[in-house]
Amino acid sequence: MPRHDHLRLVRLPEQLERRKRPGGGGAPARDPSHHSGRLEAELTAAVEEQQRRRQPEFVDPSLILRVRMNGMTLEEDWERLGLTVLSTDDDKTLVLFASEDDLRGFRERLAAYSRGVPDGQASPAYSGFINRVEEIAAVTPRDRIGIRLREEGFSEPADFVDGREFVLDLELWEFGRREARTRKLDQIADYIERREGEVLDRYVGPSITMLRLRADGAVVRTLLDVEEVAALDLPPEPDVAIGEALNLTLEELPALAPLPDDAPVIGVIDSGVNDHPLLADAIVGAIGAPASLGTADEWGHGTRVSGVALFGDLRAQLEAGQLARTARLAVAKVINDRGAFDDRRLVPTQMREAITGLHGRFGCRIFVVALGDPKRPYDGGKVGPWAQTLDELARELDVLIIVSAGNRAPRGGNRIEQAVTDYPGYLTEPANRICEPAGAMNVLTVGALAHGEGLGPEFADDVHVRPITRALEPAPFSRVGPGIGGSTKPDLVDVGGTMVFDPMVGRLRLGEDLASAGVLTLHHRFLDRLFTAGSGTSYAAPLVASKAARLLGRFPNASANLMRALLAGASEVPQPAELRLQPLGDDTVRAVCGNGRPDAERAAYSDDHRVVLFAEDELPLDHFAVYQVPIPELFQGGGRRTIRVSLAYDPPVRHTRADYAGVGMSFRLVRGCDPALIFDHFRRRTQAEGRRPDLDNRFNCGMEPGPRERERNTVQTASVTFTRDTDAYGGSYHLVVRCEAGWAATFETRQRFALVVEMQHQPEVQLYARLRAQVRLPA
Repeated sequence: MPRHDHLRLVRLPEQLERRKRPGGGGAPARDPSHHSGRLEAELTAAVEEQQRRRQPEFVDPSLILRVRMNGMTLEEDWERLGLTVLSTDDDKTLVLFASEDDLRGFRERLAAYSRGVPDGQASPAYSGFINRVEEIAAVTPRDRIGIRLREEGFSEPADFVDGREFVLDLELWEFGRREARTRKLDQIADYIERREGEVLDRYVGPSITMLRLRADGAVVRTLLDVEEVAALDLPPEPDVAIGEALNLTLEELPALAPLPDDAPVIGVIDSGVNDHPLLADAIVGAIGAPASLGTADEWGHGTRVSGVALFGDLRAQLEAGQLARTARLAVAKVINDRGAFDDRRLVPTQMREAITGLHGRFGCRIFVVALGDPKRPYDGGKVGPWAQTLDELARELDVLIIVSAGNRAPRGGNRIEQAVTDYPGYLTEPANRICEPAGAMNVLTVGALAHGEGLGPEFADDVHVRPITRALEPAPFSRVGPGIGGSTKPDLVDVGGTMVFDPMVGRLRLGEDLASAGVLTLHHRFLDRLFTAGSGTSYAAPLVASKAARLLGRFPNASANLMRALLAGASEVPQPAELRLQPLGDDTVRAVCGNGRPDAERAAYSDDHRVVLFAEDELPLDHFAVYQVPIPELFQGGGRRTIRVSLAYDPPVRHTRADYAGVGMSFRLVRGCDPALIFDHFRRRTQAEGRRPDLDNRFNCGMEPGPRERERNTVQTASVTFTRDTDAYGGSYHLVVRCEAGWAATFETRQRFALVVEMQHQPEVQLYARLRAQVRLPA
């Protein structure tokens, strides 16, 4: 198939403020005297409760309040009163920080509201604000007990008994500038150490402030009373597959193709790496994070992940009689020799040290984090600090971070055979949601597809050993979405092995135990054997990284957003997966497979009948841009034609908020419409200008998935297919890209993004030649 360069997408010169979307519903009707009196009493009780709890060591007049709203949150109203919004929830609950006890501004508004409707007014003073306040309360000590602790049975402060030692992660609210949070962390650390505890690590990031501590239960109970503490929880535990029972060896290997000195560098964040003979010349460097971990891979997971990242489908290469690698390798060891995170370090600390270190020293632009915390599945609320740290690093460094969705053994029923009989229904169980940090939004989260049935020739005549999957069906261990706010997670899927039911041994067997069930990769103890196998999303993620490296080799200056948009735009849900999941509904297909499996060739090249146009750009917040999509005459009729649009952007994030992303973006594809009308329809208008001009619905290209589904994501892709002639709409379509300011508007002014448009016709149509004459190649 011919390989052609992608073409540039042309942006029209005007840049205007976007029309604001309508706000929420009206405030409920209230009796001013009764409502203000109740709120005043609740406020006083919340203040007094916190004053009673204050410890001598933490004397501080600040307050943390929990306020439940009815309708819009109206954060600006709280901030005008000197209160800081620390957290928001989907149920319209806010957590607020006040630096003083008296809350004078809020009490003054309550008093004015309580006096009823003033003469000449239609409603009480501040009614639009006060009417929406439903309830005020203090944040209690039990509210600060984290998810992992609650799962272990710790639900009340009294559960932390004297004489029992705990190792916990403590996180502060983002109540002020970094300097203020650092001072509070120092104060807490000093208290812990004076009480014969130990501070093992601390992390102060752009908006995350944490420390890891070892202390007695009595100290923990005191810390639960500190108002600035958001949560105390058990440290994360990595989800790393165990066991390598089957020895895979090859007597003769194909020649190893030379690796270019300028090949992209993939950073692997894992358990280290060893100088395997098929890896050694590709390793440009390795570090420990912390350095005391060293770099040797005693656990084995890092070498297995590295093998997939560099070779991709190693089994296919061996069968074809060739060994070629797509990239070079740099590794950061964050997992110790027991397969656990370092006892004394916070995971956000390790992630920042590892990723910034590999990026700064070895030029890594692509990273694989094939680790997860199975005790922190996403429950529909908020993601954790690990996910936020990855999102911040992706944005700060403009790097592509690829994360595995996580693994879970099938638990659909009470008999092990139900792993076969209940497949794929158990994939949708609430307990099978993606686990931390897979909910991160500026990364690519990857789930797993099966490579086949997983049965080797030794089971050809054995009726007892049963496969669960066929090739390219969802792997039975893969965790699924949706992610935060209903976002599409995982973003992508790729091959990660499978599992089979073996009644003779009474268990489900994975690739670590049965090579035919797994993905072929490299063994960390290469003197014993060169190859091993494994099953898990841990192998699907580096396979996507291998494809991303091929893409970066083709576009060495591509932004992380462009790589994400090209990969998502070149992805499809494999037909076997779609057929298996379709009876469970379209939402299930998206929740399990996301945008599908990426095709590296399609992402990197256009061909005769399929053309990709792209742009890397940025917009001021609350502005929009319009791009021209040329439609040659031969694309206006004559068979099945598809336009697919993909958008990727990297907003600021904050994991304490229900609206995790601080900026939103969206797109619309408009046909047969004059650009002047498009600009006039979408731009912001003054009241004097009157009503905006309508844009008839026939001009809108109805793309699937629709705006409601796709706009929850920072990687958005949708398509429209035409089977009838569309010549009535002419030769130009227009793509409108809108940037919507959220809470990040207080400190950000612009948002960068990448845009990819794929136009595909039937194979015999020479589409590229026609478009090439109309638009320019990239510089």
